[in-house]
Parts: sequence; structure tokens; C-alpha cells
Amino acid sequence: MSDLEQPPYRAGFACFVGRPNAGKSTLTNAIVGTKIAITSNKPQTTRHVIRAVLHRPESQLVLVDTPGLHRPRTLLGERLNDLVRETWSEVDVIGLCIPANEPIGRGDRFITGELASLKATVLAVVTKTDLVDKKRLAEQLLAVSELADFADVVPVSAVSGHQVDTLVDVMTGYLPESPQLYPDDMLTDDPEQVLVAELIREAALEGVRDELPHSIAVVVEEMIPEGRLTKIYADVYVERPSQKAIMIGHRGGRLKEVGTTARRQIEELLGTRIYLDLHVRVAKDWQRDPKQLRKLGF
Repeated sequence: MSDLEQPPYRAGFACFVGRPNAGKSTLTNAIVGTKIAITSNKPQTTRHVIRAVLHRPESQLVLVDTPGLHRPRTLLGERLNDLVRETWSEVDVIGLCIPANEPIGRGDRFITGELASLKATVLAVVTKTDLVDKKRLAEQLLAVSELADFADVVPVSAVSGHQVDTLVDVMTGYLPESPQLYPDDMLTDDPEQVLVAELIREAALEGVRDELPHSIAVVVEEMIPEGRLTKIYADVYVERPSQKAIMIGHRGGRLKEVGTTARRQIEELLGTRIYLDLHVRVAKDWQRDPKQLRKLGF
């Protein structure tokens, strides 16, 4: 190749997989540099496939965020697993996230086995390297490389930003030659409403970690721009009246806090002032009811 020839433009889809809390969403956020996939230290917070688009002069990496694969106990769990497998079959590169600070476990082996039959290039991404010393990291890298025949093994820390760019270089290198897939100004192809609902849900989960981990769904009913203000009307769904009481809190204090936190985050996302109207509603056992699941967007 002569010096004048440009390397071919590459574009394609990639996703991070791994057991819950392996650091997938945090890594997606670190790569894109804005808060697109919600993060929380409870497993199963990501329910929608959110695509983040990373633009570079010679490439375009489209990140698809999937829920963690887990042993399903409810209809919602089964639908999430189907969604994961469907996504995996459509991407070019998969980064299997394995935390540096935890021994390789059954979950990691299970997912590695599930990935073996796919056409995609599979890399191992050793996350949370900021939590271990060099010796422990070296041992983990060795253990990971013995888990399967990965195309590459890349250690990163999403928190400190260490090696995040290197990971993007490596992933981009495995993308197919292709014209650009999305316009330059696009960061995500997710409708704003889904992102707004996710931010409200994240805020709603914050204080009730242990009590209602999976019982909360959020539906944004309306978003009305009025000049420099956007009015957002949203419903927070729980499964039982007792959960509704927890969600609203003493004299409405809990719900008010949720509103304040969510409003701040949404204003940052949309770049306008926000009026947020939140209501808590009960949808009995919605995780097990196909009709309710459809209504709530699953």
C-alpha cells in the first residue's frame, strides 16, 4: 500500500456481554463519553437495546447495549434472554467483560460457551483493572486467555479511563470494511423517550435498591416542548400497593427526590429546562403478564 492510500473505512456493530455487574454499561459510557446506557450496581438495570455511535475519521463503531444473560425466573427474564441472543447474532464484534477483581466463575464459562457458535469476532475485556494490583491482573489475564481462544484480551478500567482508547482501536480493527452507517451528529438511535424513561427508572431505583430491584417500569406518556421548557409526563409502575407506598415515601418525600434527580439528568441529556410530572401506578405482577409486558414496552 503506498503512503497516499487511505486505510479502508470500517463500520459495524459491537456489543459487550458478561454476567451482571461485569462493567458493561460503565464501559459503554466511558467509550462514548456521555451517559447513554444507565448504570447501577444492581444487576438487570439495562432492559432496552441502546445503541451508541462512536464516530472516528476512519471508522464508525456502533455499540449495542444488551441486558445481562441470566437464568430466567419470569416471563420478563425469558424475553430479556431472547433479546440478548438475537442481538449477539447481529453484531460483528463481541467484547466479553470479565472483572479483574473476581475469580472466573460458572457464569463466565456459561456465556463463553454460548458465544462459541457465533460468527462474530469475540474479544475478552478484563474490566475494573483499577481495583487490583499488577500481580493479580497478570494472573487474571492468564486465566482469561485459557478460558477460550479469544481474538484478543484487553485489560481496561472504565473508571480511570485506562486503555479505553486501546480497546476501541482493537474493536474497530475487527469491523468489516463498510461505508458510514449513521450520520455524523448521531450519538444514539434510541428515541429520546426511551432514554428519558431509563433515567427516571435509574433515579427511582437509587434509594430502594434492596426492596424493589426489578419491580419498577417507567413509561413516558408525553413529552411536550414549549419554548425553552419541555414538559414530561411519566408513570412509574410497580407490582403491588405496598411497593407504591415505598416508592412515594413519607409525605411524598421519596417520589420528590426521584423527580429532582431525574430532572437534573434529563436536563443534561436534552439540554433544555424540564418540567417533570411523575405518577406511581400499580400494574399487578406485570413481570409475569404478557399483556402488561407489551404495554410497558417489553
